[in-house]
Amino acid sequence: MRRSNYDKSPIVAVPDSQGTSVVGWDRIAERLRGAVASRHADRTVLCVDCYPGVNQAHMLRELARRMPTALAVEASQAMLPPQAIDDLAAPYLGGDDPVFGRLCELGLPEWFDPQKVESLRRRIAEVRDGVVLVVGCGATHIAAPDVLAYADLARRQICERMKRHQIGNLGAANPSEPFGLQYKRAYFVDWRVADRWKKPLLDACDFFLDANDERSPKLAAGEAFRRGLRHVTTRPFRVTPFFDPAPWGGQWMRSVCELDADSPNYGWCFDCVPEENSLSLRLGDVDMELPSLDLVLCEPQRLLGERVYGRFGAEFPIRFDFLDTVGGGNLSLQVHPLTAYMREHFGLSYTQDESYYLLDAQPDSTVYLGLRADADRRAFEQELRAAHHGGPAFDAERYVQRWPAKKHDHFSIPAGVCHCSGANSMVLEISATPYIFTFKMWDWGRPGLDGRPRPIHLEHGLANIGWNWTAPRVQQELINRIRPLSAGPAWREEATGLHESQFIETRRHWFWRPTPHDTMGTVNVMNLVEGNEALITSPDGLFEPFLVHFAETWIVPADVGKFTITPCGSPLGEKCATLKAFVRGEDCDTTARG
Repeated sequence: MRRSNYDKSPIVAVPDSQGTSVVGWDRIAERLRGAVASRHADRTVLCVDCYPGVNQAHMLRELARRMPTALAVEASQAMLPPQAIDDLAAPYLGGDDPVFGRLCELGLPEWFDPQKVESLRRRIAEVRDGVVLVVGCGATHIAAPDVLAYADLARRQICERMKRHQIGNLGAANPSEPFGLQYKRAYFVDWRVADRWKKPLLDACDFFLDANDERSPKLAAGEAFRRGLRHVTTRPFRVTPFFDPAPWGGQWMRSVCELDADSPNYGWCFDCVPEENSLSLRLGDVDMELPSLDLVLCEPQRLLGERVYGRFGAEFPIRFDFLDTVGGGNLSLQVHPLTAYMREHFGLSYTQDESYYLLDAQPDSTVYLGLRADADRRAFEQELRAAHHGGPAFDAERYVQRWPAKKHDHFSIPAGVCHCSGANSMVLEISATPYIFTFKMWDWGRPGLDGRPRPIHLEHGLANIGWNWTAPRVQQELINRIRPLSAGPAWREEATGLHESQFIETRRHWFWRPTPHDTMGTVNVMNLVEGNEALITSPDGLFEPFLVHFAETWIVPADVGKFTITPCGSPLGEKCATLKAFVRGEDCDTTARG
């Protein structure tokens, strides 16, 4: 294992932002009082709209203690009763399915009782003098704000609060419900509704409130927050990774990324999943943590490029994550849904095509990919069903082809291909972003971290297996399809995939000296897959030099254009390599990328 230089807390410093942010309830209330006073009006409506998961009752108390108010209102007072909200969400939750539902297309106002809303509006209208304070998710549905703050928090923080049973779902009375069920409801319902609601609020808010730490919240001027997001799109940047243990184990990341020794293992990491990861901005001397999805929602064209934005809208279509089985076991045997199945059953227009790039591998590393040429479909299904119902363990190697895997191998995995990583591999998984849609068919008879069996979705899986993806075709079309593209004095570029049915293209650059790159007007996601460090610079000095380390993933916004990567921190002449992913266009083979 190499010495760690992996940066677990990347941050983007925003220039000329001194004095734009404050920390703590006292300073926050002072800033809000100043905004109210600057209006020179008899009556001011101050709304603090919130993302689900923010402790709005606590926030209302803290602000009301520090601000003289004529009326203080919590938005949840006007919501429908929890049972009515449960009924509203139920069609999107897939019945008794513990994992899957359908993406909700409802709007946040449907969570509110029109009569209660009208009653609160009348009370607010009766106030002629002083401050009306309205706090909570949907506060701006209750009242039109004169001063608007938006309180947000990281997806990771929401999940931790759910696990501690501190919060329930949006408008629900279910804080004691198991985390998996809360997460499913949040994924398919709450976050879809809330993301649509917050987009115009982020564009218009006078203040942005980082509510991750209830005891020490942070407030930034809305203009500074938006200027910070625009600044991010002018340079390469990283989101904040997070690591978790997994049933299959994993010890590689513990050493290479220098992680806490108390955890039994670290099986996976979200290194670049903007819907899940955070983005940290340094505004003056205050570090703000916000969902990186806020960047996607507020600056989609600068970040993604016009072509990608036109195809996907304000969604980040590429995901990089780590799967660590070194010193552990196999991943679950799984398959991802075909596009038509995804659209029909879950309401998404594209699916989770993916690939495995081997960042590292032990001598016995393997990847299960596709079916053996002699696999019998009927026996395959019968034995899986029997194993699922307590019969003999499923003999995966009788049906699924097992391939040797070594460092820098690249395996494409289109939807419908049966697959999993074997033990003793360190996988950089590159995929489209519907990451929750994995149909596990066999999990080697092991329990999850909670001691219970992990959910198996055998019927979904069997309905999506591509039975024509057998070993001969897999070997020809999905494994190490390396194709040389271009070269310079001390670098060479090659295509490594993905399969022609997938919309993501990958490029590997081997380099010894400074190497030119160009986003070509579309977002690039990259990882330093070989070498100790590399420095990313602008040939025109448009952004400050950006240092990356081995195994780190970073994003190059479409607006960056040309950039140069130079190896550093390694012995002179040592070969380095980056892996780049982008959304294919009409001419994805252009050599102008490197």
